[in-house]
Amino acid sequence: MEIILLEDVKSLGKKDEIVKVNEGYARNYILPKKLGMEATKKNLNDLKLKKQNEERLAKKKYEEAVAYAAQLAEKEVVIGIKTGDGGKLFGSVSSREIAAEAKKQCGFDIDKKKIQIEESIKSLGVHQVKIKLHPQVTGELKVKVVEI
Repeated sequence: MEIILLEDVKSLGKKDEIVKVNEGYARNYILPKKLGMEATKKNLNDLKLKKQNEERLAKKKYEEAVAYAAQLAEKEVVIGIKTGDGGKLFGSVSSREIAAEAKKQCGFDIDKKKIQIEESIKSLGVHQVKIKLHPQVTGELKVKVVEI
């Protein structure tokens, strides 16, 4: 019997996969616990339409992320920070500060967890900061650190 899995089932398959199982296993375990449904023509067609819709939504999110990355590349965020003798910073610029200033200056709502700072920013000047917008898209934002 062919079954379309509605949830991940250990040692059987992942969600939305079509698997062959014994009829007894399907009738006594998978169907009563709503882990899967019978692979009828209607259910297979519904699954196909669902996958097409998910692909379309994923493509739309990817395109939005690419457009957002292009907007980020054009902007520059200026962060003022106190410095000591010789232009040394007290501490470093954090991702939280970058996210707050990006929202205040440019209107970008960036999650601080998505900001990837490779080396901590401990000097004045312009720095490139990577921002993970999508699993396949990483944008860059210029961060200018100035003395106040």
